[in-house]
Amino acid sequence: MKKFFYKSSALALFAGVLLTSCDPDIDTPASSAGEADFTKYIAIGNSLTAGQGDGGLYREGQINSYPAIMAEQFRTVGGGDFTQPLFTEEQRNGTGYIRLAGFTAQGSPITANVTENLAIRSASPRLYTKYLEPINNLAVPDIKVADIKTAGYGSTQGNPLFERITPDNNASQTYLQRVQESTDHTFFSVWLGNNDVLAYATSGGAFSGGMLNSPARSITPTATFDANYSELLTALTAGGQEGVIATIPDVTAIPFFTTVGPSVQQLMAANNIPGVVALTGSGSSRIQIAPAQINAAQNGVYFLLTSAAYAPLVGQRTGKYWRDLARQVSSSQDPVVVRLTLAGLLANFQVDTTAMFGLSIGNPIPSALVLDATEQQNVRTATETFNNIIKAQADARGLALFDANAYFDSVKTGFGKNGVAYSPAFITGNLFSLDGVHPTPRGYAFVANEMIRAINSKYNANVPAIDETQYRTVLFPVQ
Repeated sequence: MKKFFYKSSALALFAGVLLTSCDPDIDTPASSAGEADFTKYIAIGNSLTAGQGDGGLYREGQINSYPAIMAEQFRTVGGGDFTQPLFTEEQRNGTGYIRLAGFTAQGSPITANVTENLAIRSASPRLYTKYLEPINNLAVPDIKVADIKTAGYGSTQGNPLFERITPDNNASQTYLQRVQESTDHTFFSVWLGNNDVLAYATSGGAFSGGMLNSPARSITPTATFDANYSELLTALTAGGQEGVIATIPDVTAIPFFTTVGPSVQQLMAANNIPGVVALTGSGSSRIQIAPAQINAAQNGVYFLLTSAAYAPLVGQRTGKYWRDLARQVSSSQDPVVVRLTLAGLLANFQVDTTAMFGLSIGNPIPSALVLDATEQQNVRTATETFNNIIKAQADARGLALFDANAYFDSVKTGFGKNGVAYSPAFITGNLFSLDGVHPTPRGYAFVANEMIRAINSKYNANVPAIDETQYRTVLFPVQ
């Protein structure tokens, strides 16, 4: 187990009318598609569009994806069928995910892995049960804008969730080519680009350069993002189709980055620790972190959700993180291979596991567990640059725009609706799932309504919103 942690005033007016008039004449705007055609709607995106949550993709999440919610509302104004590559009921837990198992005596949440009823057809390489019927939801978890022209992305050596929906005789097909096949759609949505920043941020910038360099975890070059995004929209609008596209949210506003820091501050205060030492960037240098810097707005440092398993070890003589990383990097359970990999890692990063973890320059907190001020600036710069590209494309092509960045920024301080409080808080905020990155089904319902609002505004439509409370938040264990 791992430890983590506008209608109210109008209704009042209507009530007054009913009380004072015997024959009220109230006009309710009729549902309408306006200038949009929802006959065949397709969705383009990554894990957010697929409905992923709780650290995995599974049937319930797919059913409650925001495109599925939107498609159901489109039906009221002439929309057609919307097919997703759903996992079967027998394999309903899909890739596997985490569930809330309980709480520690201190109130910290405990999660457990769901490992039954999975859709795995091969363990090595990890592959999932194929779904080769025509689909409307073309979302692929983990995909970046940088990946859409990568040949073999749908092969057994590529992205397993794109491979799942790619015929074996067409494994070299790119994601862009797959989109180009869908030329008969009448409306589309695109929420893509999050991973072009998020992959860097959620790994603390540790895999962008140096010994552990991984292009998949680096920020996408601006020229690549601009060219690929433009080409994608050219394909989607080739027949004059309408659609809605979304910007990239500020990733550092999500629970993945804000949850663990306060517990680290508490540990430091309880043990009179004036500061801790951490690696930064690709691990070439060390920084000092004072308690006041944690989650601070200026010159702050975030402790990532992945640090929850290691933060309690501060002050101990341990190399647990590096042993875990050695197993991951070597992709082996052979003790000899793991030991050799571990020795290489310790030598490269100049780590002495006999020193006190986090309190010594010899055994600093690993870079992958923290996001420092410099790395945050890299994320902000890329997010702003990519969002300017997205907004320019929406303007140039006359598309609806859901400014996800502005929306999620607006909910940072929390809000209430129908007697329920919402915020970016981990678990209790009701918006984000147990992985601290993806929304709960109710969170996706809020996203669907915001997209519908943008569509209605752009295309003079009146697609009805949905009742978000019909979708669940985090599931608590049954007592």
